[in-house]
This record gives sequence, structure tokens and C-alpha cells, in this order.
Amino acid sequence: MGSIMHTSWKHEFIHANGIRIHYVTAGKGPLVILLHGFPEFCYAWRHQIPVLAEHFQVVAPDLRGYGETERPLNVSDYRPSVLVEDVSALIKALGHEKAHIVGHDWGGGIAWRTALDQPQVVDRLAVLNCPHPYVIPRALRTNFRQIRKSWYIFFFQIPYLPEFIFNLNRKRFIENVFRGMTARKETFSDEDLEQYLQALEKPGAYKAAIDYYRAAFRSLPKKNETDQSKKIMAPTLLIWGEDDAALGKELTYDMERLFEGPFRIQYVPNCSHWVNEEQPELVNRLLLQFLLDKQA
Repeated sequence: MGSIMHTSWKHEFIHANGIRIHYVTAGKGPLVILLHGFPEFCYAWRHQIPVLAEHFQVVAPDLRGYGETERPLNVSDYRPSVLVEDVSALIKALGHEKAHIVGHDWGGGIAWRTALDQPQVVDRLAVLNCPHPYVIPRALRTNFRQIRKSWYIFFFQIPYLPEFIFNLNRKRFIENVFRGMTARKETFSDEDLEQYLQALEKPGAYKAAIDYYRAAFRSLPKKNETDQSKKIMAPTLLIWGEDDAALGKELTYDMERLFEGPFRIQYVPNCSHWVNEEQPELVNRLLLQFLLDKQA
């Protein structure tokens, strides 16, 4: 896993929701689940795990289809409702009734939906650079700036072509996705990029990652069919790198109506989509303050 993956962290496997899930764990205390995004794996949380493990039992799984976790073959196996059930089942399989859930990018999308659909398993919710699920469908219909930013979502709907292009030059893809999108180019070392490349080169891994987008697109509600009556009950922190090339800051405006519990946004200027890796010290401090219920 690379030198930054600490020797005190344990690599474990567990069966939950019908699949074999790999996760990294460290520390003792209340359970914190860290959900990574596209196209990463549990390595994405390398800067957060040791800090959070001083106070919590930290579990960072490879999401369904990623890393060492099992990869079902069908697009329907990656529906948002299935991904939510993965989280709920994982918490129960670990012997807990609820957990603090922290998610970035796709992991943030799963975290949002878990808080909406399985509120009983969520203690506190922290999301990094991922819009609320009520916001993104409308943006993909009416926000032309966001539609341009989200071109890749529409591209990923094409069968086989995204996988074919990835295989033409995998190293360039990884370089563009990570270093190409950061405000601080030194954020990702050569070793970091190699870790992500090796994980994505596992048989079927890139297809599984793309199938998240395919399944989500097929699950989008039609216009005027979105039930937005559910509100998030858990105390929630949204951390947002302002220089996100994929997601506009306007997706975070006027969100208070979506919450029943306490809600706060922390914007991070001069920071890209990869906020937990580009600004790890700040993100660690914000997460600790929030999860330990301390005033910032």
C-alpha cells in the first residue's frame, strides 16, 4: 500500500450486503466511517486516519468495486440505494448501531443518501466537495455552467468507450485527474499516483468506477418527480474546496432548508476538489472539532 500506509493500521475483510469488503482500520472509540471518492480507494484518507484514530475507531473501506473490495459485474449493482445499504450493513457487521460518516466526492454522495435514507445509522455527517443529492439533478438540467463541468458524466454513459480510452494511456489519465485538477501541484507524489494507478488497473476496477455514474444517471428522478420532503436530521458539516474544477460553488448555496439538524459550511479558498489531500491539516482540524463536538 506504500510507505505512508502506517504499519499500525490493520487491513481487514468483512462480508456485508452480499459482498466482501476490504477496509483499513485504526484506533478505538466511537466508530468513524471514511468513504472515498472517484477514482480512489481507502488510500485517499492516509492523512486523516492517524489523526482521527487518536480519538475514534476509524474504518476506511474500499467502496464496492474499488481496491480489494468485491466487484459485481452489473451496472444495477452500483445503484445509489445499494451503495447506501453497503454502509448500513458495514456498520452493523462491525458490531455498531450507528457511526459518524465522512465522505468525499462519490463517498460524499453515499454519505448524503445514507443520512437521508438510513438516518438511524448516522451520528454525525461530514461531506467534502459533494453536492446534496437534491441539488445535483436540477443543476444537470438548468445550470449550464455545471453542465459544462459535468461533461464527463454524460461521456461515461457511453458503453465501452470510457474504458477503452482509459486503457490507451492509464498513467496520463491518473496524472490529469489528480495533479491536473489541484491548486497545489505538489499535493500528489509520484508514489501517490502509482498507488491510484495500481488500484485502478485491477481487473474490472475502472469499469466498476464508471458504473457508479451509469447507475446514478439511470436512477435520476424525472423533472417534478423528486421527493424533497426528507430532511437530514444528523448534525452536518460540509467542507468545500472553492477551486473545484468539477463542481461549482453555487451548488452549496441556500442549503439550510434541506436540514432539520445543525448545518455548517466551511469553504476552503485556493483549494481544489481534492480538499482532504490538498489541505490535510485544515481538514483534520475541522473534522476533529466537528466530530468531537467542539466549537471551531
